[in-house]
Parts: sequence; structure tokens; C-alpha cells
Amino acid sequence: MATWDLSNTKHHLLICNGSSCNKAGAEELTQAIRNEIQKRDLDDVIHTTRTRCNGRCHDKCVSIHYPKGTWYKDLKAEDTSPFIDSILEEEDYTEKVSHTFTLEGFVRSSGTNRGVSKDKEKVKKASKIL
Repeated sequence: MATWDLSNTKHHLLICNGSSCNKAGAEELTQAIRNEIQKRDLDDVIHTTRTRCNGRCHDKCVSIHYPKGTWYKDLKAEDTSPFIDSILEEEDYTEKVSHTFTLEGFVRSSGTNRGVSKDKEKVKKASKIL
């Protein structure tokens, strides 16, 4: 395993590889993003992390851009180039934004499914807490 030097990292992409996203092409998306980053020699600038479920299965495939805090939905491998362009330009890839972060919390974009409220039983079941 590697311990990367993140001192030049400006962007961190969390790429959901939970079961719903995987069925919708998350592995292809992950590989396409990583290949694009490598092709552009941006490995020091953009770090990626493959995650498990991020809890927005309706939005598959999901990626989250930090430190900006923007959540993206419906990403496909063919979105990779404009997605990376938007990150480098520090602009949102607007047609794929599901949530943007503000000081008041996350704001859902128009056309994005609201989702269900987090009551204790639903959280316990979804989180597979024993």
C-alpha cells in the first residue's frame, strides 16, 4: 500500500463504488477518471478515493469533489474529460451537480431526488448496524 504525499493536492474526488453505482458503471467511471488524471499529469493535483456507498443510490454514479463539497450525479465514463476540466477551472460541471455546499448545508439541485429522511431505523438498516 502507498502513503501518498498530498502536499500539492488541490482536489479530492470521492468516487462511489457501492453496489448500485457499480451496477451503473462505477468501475468504468473510476478507471476513466484515473486515466484522464494520469494522461494530463495531474496525479499530484487531483487525488481520487474509491468509496463504498455514499447513500445517494438514486443518483448513480456519484462522485464528491472536496474541498469544494459539490456532489455529482449520473456520471458516466464519457463525462470524464469535461468533469476534470470543470474541476481544474474551479467551476461546477453544472449539468451533473446534485448538491452544492453552503454555510447552511447542502443545497439540492433542481431535478435531483430529495431522498428519504434519516430516521434511526432507516439509518441502522442502510448502515447495516448490528
